[in-house]
Amino acid sequence: MTRIVFLLAALLIAIPGQTAQLYRWVDDKGRVEWRDTPPPATAKKVERRSVGGSVIETSKLPYSLQQAVQNHPVTLFVNNCGEPCDKARAHLMRRGIPFTQKNPQDNIEGYKKLTEGGMEVPLLFVGKEQLKGYLDSSWDSVLDTAGYPRQSVPGYTAPKPPAAPAAKPAPAATPVAGAAAPANAAPAPVPGQ
Repeated sequence: MTRIVFLLAALLIAIPGQTAQLYRWVDDKGRVEWRDTPPPATAKKVERRSVGGSVIETSKLPYSLQQAVQNHPVTLFVNNCGEPCDKARAHLMRRGIPFTQKNPQDNIEGYKKLTEGGMEVPLLFVGKEQLKGYLDSSWDSVLDTAGYPRQSVPGYTAPKPPAAPAAKPAPAATPVAGAAAPANAAPAPVPGQ
């Protein structure tokens, strides 16, 4: 009996963390496919992605939070959308809810498929429930139903999520041929002088 327990423990230690593989390819008819199985040999533009970075370590959570996280994991999709995204993130932090934060810009095609074509942020998933936009009363209702506490549970401090992505700088304006220069612009140098 002791030998079996020892072997099982050794096996569990030897098993690496689980990460899923996701494959994206273009089929013969030009359609983009996303699957967790390898593509057929005729597939074009094959990409392989590892999925699994959004796992929340539950063993360090109080029991009530462990149950909520296992049954209804929370994922927040935000980008640099300003006040709505900041309020959404702060709301989850204030309640002490463990969540995974994702930027829809990292995988636009996957996000559109997930949201049936939309690109609205913030977007909250609590288990299979999807909430578009930020409305604190709606969020509280869904989080309460999922078993999350109204305020941070003693013994748990929510880690700070990554900051919102920095805004991409606007492309430099290119002058249009024949357009007048601004009044305060210096004259362009004449070639050869």
